[in-house]
Amino acid sequence: MATAAPVGKNVFDRVVTDRGLGIAAGIMLAVVAVAVARGYADWSRISWHVWAHLGLIATALALTPVMLIRPKGSRSHRVLGWVWASAMILTALSSLLIRDTNHGGFSVIHILSVWVLLQVPLLVWRARKHDVAGHRHGVRGIVFGALLIAGFFTFPFDRLLGHWLFA
Repeated sequence: MATAAPVGKNVFDRVVTDRGLGIAAGIMLAVVAVAVARGYADWSRISWHVWAHLGLIATALALTPVMLIRPKGSRSHRVLGWVWASAMILTALSSLLIRDTNHGGFSVIHILSVWVLLQVPLLVWRARKHDVAGHRHGVRGIVFGALLIAGFFTFPFDRLLGHWLFA
């Protein structure tokens, strides 16, 4: 009887750990909080949809370390997973309302919003069908791409958080 060869981890999964992503999400949340606090003088000029977006992304960033570092599969993991998934979907939807640049049109970053709107339900589906490896890989991809990389790019190029943080 032949046995299946073990599936090796890809480079991303070998280099990027749940703990590392969780710590990075916590750092990103702290940097966002500092930027928002430093932007106090501009708060009254910020539209409600930007505030909604910031609040939702802060929720997802705060839950990410909890979800990635604590044990998986528990009831609390599932409940917090639904909250995290909801925050991610609502964050993506709220970003579609933010069109303050590009003359009111959509920009390249909105492609990421559509990707999140497609991927998060897939993550939930994978978790519900107990595809642990697929769920883990998808979560790591969303955290890395949508929270950390996209989050990083909210700071340069005179964007709002960058302006607040570095002004």
